[in-house]
Amino acid sequence: MSKHFSDSSPDLSILGDSLQVHPPSTAADQTSQEQSLLEPYARFRSDPINALQEFGLHLTGTGWRSYDKIVGTDIFYPGFSENMRAMVMRQGKLQSRISELAQKRVEVEIHEGLLGPKGLDGEVEEHITRRLARRRQLEEELRQVADEWTDKMICKMDSKLFIRGAYYLCTQLLTRAYHQGIHVSSHEVTQLRAVAEKAAAKKQSIIFLPCHRSHVDYVSLQLVCYRLGLALPTVVAGDNLNFPVIGPFLQHAGAMWIRRSFGDDQLYATLVQSYMDTLLQNGYNIECFVEGGRSRTGKLLQPKFGILSFLLDSVLSGRVEDAIVCPVSTQYDKVIEVDSYISELLGQPKPKEDLFQFLSASNVLSLKLGRVDVRFHEPWSLRGFIDQQRSRLVKSPSIETMYDAAFKRKLLTTLGYKVLKEINDVSVVMPTALVGTVLLTLRGRGVGKSELVRRVNWLSERVRAQGGRVAHFAESTTDIVVDKALAVLGPKLVGRVDDLPEETFYAEDRFQLSFYRNMTIHLFVSQALVCAAVYTKVKLGGGPEGQRISYAELTEYVLFLSQLFRAEFIYPTEGLRETLDITLQGLERDGVLTTSRNNVVSNEIEYIELHPQERASGRENFDFYCFLIWPFIEASWLGAISLFMLTSPHHPTNTDADAWVDYKTVQDRAQLLGKTRYHQGDLSYFEAVNKEALKNAFSRSEDEGIITVQRPRGDGKVPPKVRLDLEWMPARDSDGGLVAEGKLWEMCERISQSRREGKNRRDGTTVRTRVLGLAELVGRDLFGDVGVGEEGLASRARRRRGSQARAQL
Repeated sequence: MSKHFSDSSPDLSILGDSLQVHPPSTAADQTSQEQSLLEPYARFRSDPINALQEFGLHLTGTGWRSYDKIVGTDIFYPGFSENMRAMVMRQGKLQSRISELAQKRVEVEIHEGLLGPKGLDGEVEEHITRRLARRRQLEEELRQVADEWTDKMICKMDSKLFIRGAYYLCTQLLTRAYHQGIHVSSHEVTQLRAVAEKAAAKKQSIIFLPCHRSHVDYVSLQLVCYRLGLALPTVVAGDNLNFPVIGPFLQHAGAMWIRRSFGDDQLYATLVQSYMDTLLQNGYNIECFVEGGRSRTGKLLQPKFGILSFLLDSVLSGRVEDAIVCPVSTQYDKVIEVDSYISELLGQPKPKEDLFQFLSASNVLSLKLGRVDVRFHEPWSLRGFIDQQRSRLVKSPSIETMYDAAFKRKLLTTLGYKVLKEINDVSVVMPTALVGTVLLTLRGRGVGKSELVRRVNWLSERVRAQGGRVAHFAESTTDIVVDKALAVLGPKLVGRVDDLPEETFYAEDRFQLSFYRNMTIHLFVSQALVCAAVYTKVKLGGGPEGQRISYAELTEYVLFLSQLFRAEFIYPTEGLRETLDITLQGLERDGVLTTSRNNVVSNEIEYIELHPQERASGRENFDFYCFLIWPFIEASWLGAISLFMLTSPHHPTNTDADAWVDYKTVQDRAQLLGKTRYHQGDLSYFEAVNKEALKNAFSRSEDEGIITVQRPRGDGKVPPKVRLDLEWMPARDSDGGLVAEGKLWEMCERISQSRREGKNRRDGTTVRTRVLGLAELVGRDLFGDVGVGEEGLASRARRRRGSQARAQL
């Protein structure tokens, strides 16, 4: 039975020239509401007179378009850039750094004998004067460098006519691609405007911290702020986007450019800090992405602390009294860049940003990509957060504590994860994410339309039960919403089989669909981990008693998996035991799992197993949670198996130089190993070979001391090297082949316990032999033939033949 996709809170749609609140409506006015969402600006081809009239209204600044009465510090006036540059250059921190660097250089030149002899008895006026002159010269040169860097870095909000035209142009382009416009919650934007008015009265900045999935993120937030009359934020952007034509356009619309890496450049780091101080001291709004770069997988990335550390330091140091933090979630029916993301995840190099790449996006402007939803968490005081954390983390706060490095790191880490959690809290699950998730969590090749609608309804209810929100679609039925989602996803992602009694759909491109599934996974991570742990017993088969797991085993394995995926997911802030108990209660309440308790002693949970109701229904809900986590388990297993490639044929010791191999080459070979394993049937999910998941697996191995990575300092051209720790080095048999035993193999087996068992694959001796043989085959050239000798080469040849033979089993 099809349900209505309504939500208790109204939406406000921003589309072309219209801005309308959409409260929950009745079926009677459903058509008129839908029509208002589909009405963009007039197009020049179809309606040139109205299009020219709309353009003229923007140029002349009629009504709200004038952007004269904004909430916040004044921007877009002649001389803005010069004023900003002067304020940055006057910052005491910057001037002190310039003097310090000049003095250090003078001391080096004195040591080198360039400014008179060292160790003079008494003061020699000639040398003192010369050194002071040299210091002043160096200070002036450093100021010139800083001034040039400032000019290249700062945003240049100098022309109100420009921003009116830019708003019109960007809205035209955005609503051609996202034909249903930008949606926000009317409650959230009303709350945001009220906070902005109070912040403006105190001359405080709002720091917008959005998630980052697309270049459209910052465009959509700028358009929302412009239309609501809020001061546009200065957007922190990587200088890779500062290429001809587009770079200057973005800089005059609010972008500031920073290097992707600062290295050891103390002057540049201080300049960025001084710019942040200037913006915050004068109440200018700021936007930066807490994840750093764009997420290629659809889910939130771990926080990056670069710019966050500058913003935190401004307030923590007292140079800025306070600032307001506003986490922002931006969700899409379809993300423009997903095609390029998949190429990158499969190992293709990221194309350099240039005008051609930017304009190539115009190919999608004629497509109908649905809508963009921008949601704002309730803003909060950064000063209040600091004070709260200081009282929680420090027993006796003091001035020294404020500048303690350990305290700063804790504070910064807590800030980053708090923001990510709040982004997830306000995120809206889009219809495409619902459909994509359902298609990837069903057994079988395809699904009928009625079953697809039923599971979308079920998933929507589960999203709401987890405290999540489903995109507001007035009184549209689930059938209509599913049809819209299928149309947006298109036949390249979702295939359709015709000439059947019922419309039947299947996942055409599972890798791309996983991007949309990952937009929902944060809501169900705990349930997925618990069900994966239970699956370690269900996988063994047999009767119900043989498929149950003890509470102690469950806790241990859930902890193991949560550690395995600590770089993949943002976990609940509660402790493991509390989260586990809450999750079990929910799964038991939903009839997925059931628990047996020790009623005699303490009424504690003893065993967990599938609920009879779930068995009767064919495990569809239990399988749903397993399907969510299985691709990540596969990726972790592949990451662990690929470490066998690091087994040196030379039986290395701690001092063996030839045990080190190129890190990037190893990661590339790991991806090749995964692709081979997938096509040969030992991996169930092709997405498990994606570059980001493997990178996370290698990072975890490095954190746990399984591998050691050697990263040369100061020379970015020297590639990092990697080696397997001797304690984790696998043994070889008498023929030189890898043996399936030892710590590394035990870890692989531990992960494999919850891997999905393929229909035609059973983990056993044959698989072990084939997997290890292929790992050695793929990684056989990593170490080269240096120092092996004729006997070693002959032995290696025998091992290769043995590996190839075993791989045929």
